[in-house]
Amino acid sequence: MLRPAVRLLEHTISAPQPCPYIEGLDATFETLVMVEVTPADVSSLLTRGWRRFGPSYFRPVCPTCEACDSLRVPLAGFVPSTSQRRIIRKNADVDIAVGHPTVDDERLSVYRAWHENREGSRGWSPDSLDAEGYAMHFAFDHPAAREFTFRLDGHLVGVGLSDETPDAVSAAYFYFNPAYASRSLGTFNVLTQAAWARARGRAHLYLGYRVGSCASLRYKGAFVPNEKLLARVRGSEAPVWGAGA
Repeated sequence: MLRPAVRLLEHTISAPQPCPYIEGLDATFETLVMVEVTPADVSSLLTRGWRRFGPSYFRPVCPTCEACDSLRVPLAGFVPSTSQRRIIRKNADVDIAVGHPTVDDERLSVYRAWHENREGSRGWSPDSLDAEGYAMHFAFDHPAAREFTFRLDGHLVGVGLSDETPDAVSAAYFYFNPAYASRSLGTFNVLTQAAWARARGRAHLYLGYRVGSCASLRYKGAFVPNEKLLARVRGSEAPVWGAGA
């Protein structure tokens, strides 16, 4: 699966820990820490159900549960729904820029406001992420890394972090200023990345994991048609994708 030039620094399988998606269950994650990873390598990993943050690549490998569906949207057949088109029109005044991820006080301020809002509304654990941690997780120097910034009247209102590969874009993370929650910026981010990826000739937009019983992840099924990885890929097995949510 990995080219000889890829440097594998660490390979771990976690001990069971409380599942972040389904209350009352335990989760187990496989993690690869790697450098010298190309966008083509990322593409291969995405097709096999892996995700990336910084130099770490991970996937769930829970022994008794496969509730996490790796989801992707085939862009050739994707047409925004009526409600999604309303969100596009609502945000027509938002300025969008695409570049390489960076870290600064403006981004940290929006991220912290967003996370604190989630702590209150969804019971998330407090996050003390500082500039160094942000740089490692969200602005790690990687040839596939892209950053979508959303501004209104010059003010940063949302940041979408993604990977661009030769045949796909992977929407990895999004945060926004909670004062603009009524604009449905999370959905707008996905729609923006879908349009951008298709304009660049990419075949798929990867949305990460969808868990049907997890409300915060269920929205991903609204981007149709979509496909899911039908079974966990083991060893040198070929990944098989089929009809999704």
